[in-house]
Amino acid sequence: MKAYHKRWAAAMLGLAAAAAVCAVLAAMLVKPEKEMAMDDYVKRMQPGWNLGNTFDAIGDETSWGNPRTTKDLVEAVAGQGYRSLRLPVTWFHRTGPGPEYRIDPAFLDRIQEVVDWSLGADLLVMLNLHHDSGEWIKDMQSNPDEVKARYEALWRQIAERFRGYPEQLMFESVNEPRFSDDWNKDDPAYFAMLDELNVAFHEIVRGSGGGNSRRPLVLSSMTASASQARLDELLRTMRKMEDERLIATIHYYGYYPFSVNLGGATTFDERARRDLEETFDRVAATFSPAGIPVVLGEFGLLGFDKSLDTVQQGEKLKYFEHLAYYAREKGFATMLWDNGQHFNRLTRSWPDARLRETMVAGWTGRSSTTSPDTVYMQAGEPAAEAVLQLDLNGNRLQAVAAGERTLKEGADYTAEDGQLKLSAALLSSLVGGQAGDAARLTLSFSGGADWDVFVAVVSQPVAQDSTGSIEGLAIPVAFGGERLSTLEAEYEDGGVPGPGEWTPFKEYGLAFAPSYPTGDIMLKKPLLESLQEGRKVRLRLHFGSGAVLSYSIVRAGSKIEGKAG
Repeated sequence: MKAYHKRWAAAMLGLAAAAAVCAVLAAMLVKPEKEMAMDDYVKRMQPGWNLGNTFDAIGDETSWGNPRTTKDLVEAVAGQGYRSLRLPVTWFHRTGPGPEYRIDPAFLDRIQEVVDWSLGADLLVMLNLHHDSGEWIKDMQSNPDEVKARYEALWRQIAERFRGYPEQLMFESVNEPRFSDDWNKDDPAYFAMLDELNVAFHEIVRGSGGGNSRRPLVLSSMTASASQARLDELLRTMRKMEDERLIATIHYYGYYPFSVNLGGATTFDERARRDLEETFDRVAATFSPAGIPVVLGEFGLLGFDKSLDTVQQGEKLKYFEHLAYYAREKGFATMLWDNGQHFNRLTRSWPDARLRETMVAGWTGRSSTTSPDTVYMQAGEPAAEAVLQLDLNGNRLQAVAAGERTLKEGADYTAEDGQLKLSAALLSSLVGGQAGDAARLTLSFSGGADWDVFVAVVSQPVAQDSTGSIEGLAIPVAFGGERLSTLEAEYEDGGVPGPGEWTPFKEYGLAFAPSYPTGDIMLKKPLLESLQEGRKVRLRLHFGSGAVLSYSIVRAGSKIEGKAG
């Protein structure tokens, strides 16, 4: 009897759940009074956010360090001002064998649940095939029949599950599509394969009927790159489809050396600015004349995967400010890549509040900046007037404050002719004379986010000898209030160790990383295991004030010896 009652109760619950789902779907199927044109649709998407590293995770959705996604989290994202949510999903480890390639029903239900929550929060939703591109789609050249069969099977199932959904749900054919481990090769065969997959995707979704017959479809260039050849090939495919419900997408993570702090590119300089503007110009010139709107499906800095400190704070903010401005000028929607490092999904807070403020201000206007954002004073030396470049970006400087103290223009500072001058008397009053003393000024403007100028008292950093292995070498350093910007490594007898032998300036976070709480700079395995035995390597450690610290290392077997000086 107990088993019977359990089955009866389960059946009743199942019917109730089914009725609830039917009610939701019935509400969704109410046709809007007017279908959105794609230009308006993309405008409605701005700004957007990626639920990154959740449904890509191997294991369950918490396996890569993020908490389980909840309705409350989705509503919190909408409450942060986001109007669209990209839902990256990797399907290959949630599907059965061919020829059906059946998606795990429980997993598909789970994706549908998050889609429902997102639509309920008034977010437009972009659903895709994500890391599948690098797991099995890239093997299409050697295994074309199986790759295409699996790809088509996945989209048939996804299209069928969501065919009754409104246009607020869009499909993206595949994330960063590629067909080898070489991300840069433009092979006609690769373009042909991507065209074949995109055409199949388009035919499957459109042919499945229901809401899919008019659903917005998002197509990416190969690797989501904005090279002209890849943009042209994507445009060719989209034109062939003769479908006005298409959106083009690319990704942008900045000028590569700046994005990861490599090759000495530590600032958002003219090279980095030009790379951004030329990229967006190419994209707009390719798709705007064809009437195809563009979504920046992911943006950020690649160095963030290692640390938010990979790029110096002020330079980071200048990049995000300019990206938001220039994307808005070109009419692109932008979707922040967030794998958990930006919006804390447990505390519902932003670890970098200034970055958040700058991004929010960029949705509608511009923020002002200074170059640099830090004034360095040498310990034991008298203060001198500091002059910073002031980029107002259309705003007016309204106030400068040091904590609760409002500074006096003309006495404490002047702002004219594109320069901010801080008086020696002000700087002397803000900090003591000891290395490590610091203060912060807050600049407020007529528009945009506030801007911080830091005042730091520093002394020459001092390193000590150390011993380690190719697994890692910690160099003890008395930082003296300084912060490490970059590191050079060259063999004393000529040549450059890896990784990245093209430059002596090594990659922050990959080859080295400072730890200020523990007072050391860690040299990492990728650098140390590349060293040739017995050849001395000269290191030059560059700090924010311009100070340079010399150090040398030598490899003997798996052992690394480090010497100061």
